[in-house]
Amino acid sequence: MKRNLTLLFLILSLVVYAQERPFWKDIQAFKAQDSLHAPPKNAIVFVGSSSFTMWKDVQQYFPEHPIINRGFGGSSLPHVIAYANDIIIPYQPKQVVIYCGENDFMNDTVTSEIVTDRFVTLFNIIRNALPKADIVFISMKPSPSRARLMPQIASANTAIADFLKKKPRTAFVDIWKPMLDEQGAPRKELFLKDMLHMNKQGYAIWQKALEPHLK
Repeated sequence: MKRNLTLLFLILSLVVYAQERPFWKDIQAFKAQDSLHAPPKNAIVFVGSSSFTMWKDVQQYFPEHPIINRGFGGSSLPHVIAYANDIIIPYQPKQVVIYCGENDFMNDTVTSEIVTDRFVTLFNIIRNALPKADIVFISMKPSPSRARLMPQIASANTAIADFLKKKPRTAFVDIWKPMLDEQGAPRKELFLKDMLHMNKQGYAIWQKALEPHLK
């Protein structure tokens, strides 16, 4: 009887733990997908927030590159850090492309320095586990709905770019400037109605900027 109660308590604890962890279901869905269809070896992992989640046809944009898309919407850098050993490292990719950090600024206590430090933490996790893999960071975009955050986002972009310049096998992909108009404001025609997520015009800019950096 005691053993059964212990087992029951363990199961309940795991259920509660899973419910408390943000994006747990998304990660488990990726694992279930992998069990049904083995992901390609020596591929490029795209990881980050909803800009990747919504890029469902990303493979069509880069037909010559095997891509594993592991973006999960709404995530911030701490979430990607937490799940790096679940959705990045196991694939042993030749390259990791990251788009994340924009959502971090939705917490008013988060500064550009904090976001930069979070990225450095993620970078070190990947580089230590995958020393031969290239690491690419796509700059955070200027979203019209988050115009008030643009100075902080731009500052973090600059700091991350400076950090990557000092590291081998890295690239910083600047999509910030191409997504601004002549007055330095976000180009609204690149976005969906929510003025946060992009349409095909926006992704076409990303394709052009990112293609030269893919292995």
